[in-house]
Order: sequence, then structure tokens, then C-alpha cells
Amino acid sequence: MPPPPPLPYYALYTDHFAQAGNRAAYYTSMREHYGAIAPVEIVPGIHGWLVVTYQAAQDVLLDQTHFHKDPTSWASKLPPDHQVLGMLGPRPNPLFTDGAQHARYRQVVSDTFAGVAPHHLRDTVRVVADHLINQFARDGSCDLIAQFARPLPSYLFNRLFGQPDDKAPRLVSALAGLMEGMDKAPAATAEFEQYMGDLLADKAARPGPDMATAMMQHPAGLNELELLHHFVLTVAAGQEPTTNLIGNGLLEYLTDDALYTHVVNGTLDVRPVLDRVLGTRPPMANYGQHFVRQPRMFHNQWLLPDVPILISYEAAAQDPAVLGTGAHMAWSQGPHTCPASSMATTIAEIALTQLIHRLPDLHLGVPANEIRNRPGPYHHALEALPARFTPVTAATRSEPPWPSNPYTTATEPPDDQRHQATPASWRTWLPAACPAGHTGP
Repeated sequence: MPPPPPLPYYALYTDHFAQAGNRAAYYTSMREHYGAIAPVEIVPGIHGWLVVTYQAAQDVLLDQTHFHKDPTSWASKLPPDHQVLGMLGPRPNPLFTDGAQHARYRQVVSDTFAGVAPHHLRDTVRVVADHLINQFARDGSCDLIAQFARPLPSYLFNRLFGQPDDKAPRLVSALAGLMEGMDKAPAATAEFEQYMGDLLADKAARPGPDMATAMMQHPAGLNELELLHHFVLTVAAGQEPTTNLIGNGLLEYLTDDALYTHVVNGTLDVRPVLDRVLGTRPPMANYGQHFVRQPRMFHNQWLLPDVPILISYEAAAQDPAVLGTGAHMAWSQGPHTCPASSMATTIAEIALTQLIHRLPDLHLGVPANEIRNRPGPYHHALEALPARFTPVTAATRSEPPWPSNPYTTATEPPDDQRHQATPASWRTWLPAACPAGHTGP
């Protein structure tokens, strides 16, 4: 049997690796020294492999015969509170399962997302975005990450799960600790799962027209533990990647003068901005863990079971073999392709459009070379994005939202209820101070 891969490993958790000017150089070095797959240190003391070419990524993602997703065997060798398990430990949800079990779990998630009516989603994003913008519009400056990109998905997914706005900050702090994957990870995992446990208890007692209830009532019949971890997956996948897609999109917009001009004067919408980000700064840069079922040679490297293999969606898009073609893997490929890519893109698109509409002279508040990324092995995420603009004091002219809950069910209301102006449930889906003035009956 060939010896294990030589040191040094490439450390994915360092601040040096995290910064935008260094990441491409790391991936180039990996390809030059190891080829398609390189040895990495995910967090201190935890080693694995990182796939850094497009073809090798496809070879893993599309091959369920030789690769699997279940980390149980590997995780059993670690302390149960190890920091890496918050993101890579086993959970009964579609991200960490295979075959029939994966298909059952994925159907629950797909059906739940499909129940969110697109026009209601768009209206709710606009209302949330306007509420957040109104908090800093008079100031002439803001941090677009802390005051916009990060809270927006929290507010939105709180509502989609039938929760009040005051619970959103718990998501922000817990998910940030999970993604950084270091000392804060165990406490962040506990806080996140406590939030989800509270959500499960609340929805069991008070079901409603929301995503949590839809999962609980799905024909797949998930048990309580499965429900908890489906909540974990859905909210985590909705929060951090969407935050990073919005934040990285804003950075692209604010650092490309030609793009900025085209978007502001209306000759280009924000979708090309997002498409560029998905190829150059994907929100989840290195994730999608896999394991080999049996020892095998793969692209000239000997792989052993119980050694995690991460897919570098970021490096795959920068692979010279596909660079310039527009090919990217930001949503993964194969059976584990993200089922909510359309929703995430819609949220980011509406959020950016609303912000640019409200603050058309938005510009960076610091030199571009001072913008830094948050360390963490999995994501490509900005620490902060200071911005300046002309203060705006006029009230927003948001269009009235559709008079119903953003989450709809297949059940049609009775004829005598179809034309009610605003159902009582709509009140809980608006910010405490709705800028459009739609406060319900």
C-alpha cells in the first residue's frame, strides 16, 4: 500500500488562506504539487483531501459507486464535541446520506422549498430589504455585511419558518461560529441546535402556513430527530451562503466601475453580477464532504476510507481547463446538487436590486485593498463591507406586498375568503416597522 500523502498539508483555516489575494495562489500551488487533489488541514489536527480541478470534482460528485457522503465512521473516532463536527459531523438529513435514505430526505426539502410561492418570496425580500435599508439610509454610511447582507436572510428565514424577527440574531451569531470552524464552533453548534429545538417545540404546539410545519406534515413522516436536522440544514443553507452571495455580489458591483455604471443606468440587471460571483467567489468555497468506500487510487493519489474529501467549488471554477468558459460548481453537481439554488439567487437578486434602487450612489467606504475575508475553511465570506452614499431621508415607495403569507399550501381557501384584503396571518410576516405601511388588520 502506498504511504500516506507527504507533509506539509495546506491549512484551510488560516487568515492567510482566507484572503482574496491568496486563495487562487493556494489552489494553483495545490495543482502544481499534487495534481487534481491535494492534502489539506481542515481545522487544526484534522486532515483530509481537497479536490481542486473541475474534472476530478465531477468524478467524485457523480460517482456514488466509489464515494459516499456518510461521515459516521470517520466521526466516531473524534471526541463528540470536536469543533469540526459542527459542519462535517453526521446528521440525518440529505447532506450526509446516500441512496434511498437520501432520496427520502431530499424529497422533503425539495417539496418544502417548492411550497414557497415565488411572487410572495420576492415581495417579502423587498419588504425586509427596505426595513433594513431604512435603519441606515439617513446615516450616509453603513457596513453592508453587518447591517444588510447578514441580517436579511435571518429575518427572511425566520419568517419562512414562522418565527418572529427578534429570534433572528441567534442565527447570525451561531452560524458565523459554525462556518469559521475554530474555537467558537462547539458553542455555536449548541446555540444553533437550541434554536432549532425551540423552533420544533413551537411548531409542534402551533402549526401554521410555514416551512417548518410543511416539513412536520410531509408524507415522508420524519421523526423528531430527523425534523430537527432538516431544520438545521434548511436554515443553515439559507443563511450563510445567501449572506455571502449578497455580500460578494456587492463587492463585485462596488469594485467594477463599468459594471456599476451599467447597473445604475439600467442597461444591465444584477444577475450577471451574481453569475460572476458564483464562478469567482462562491459562497461555499470548500465543502461537499465525501469518503471513499474502499481504498483506491484517484487521480494519482491513494485515498483511504475515513479520510474526508472536500470539493473546492472555488478552485474547480478557476481550473485552467475550464477558466473562461463560464463553468462553475457553486451549486455542486449530481444527486446532491443544491435544491434551493433558484431561491437563493432570487433572494440575492432582489436584495441587491432594492439596495441599488434606494442608494444609487453607493460606493466603498475604504480602499478596496482593505476589504478582508473572514477566516474559515468552508466559506468565502467578507468580514465587513464599509460603504458610503448620499443620505436618504424620504420614505421608501415600496410596492404593497401580496396580501398573503409567503408560504402557500396546496389547499385552496373557501370562495368567500379568497378576496379578503389582508389575512390576519400577514401581520407576523412583516418587520416590526414595515416601511411600506402594511401592518395588517
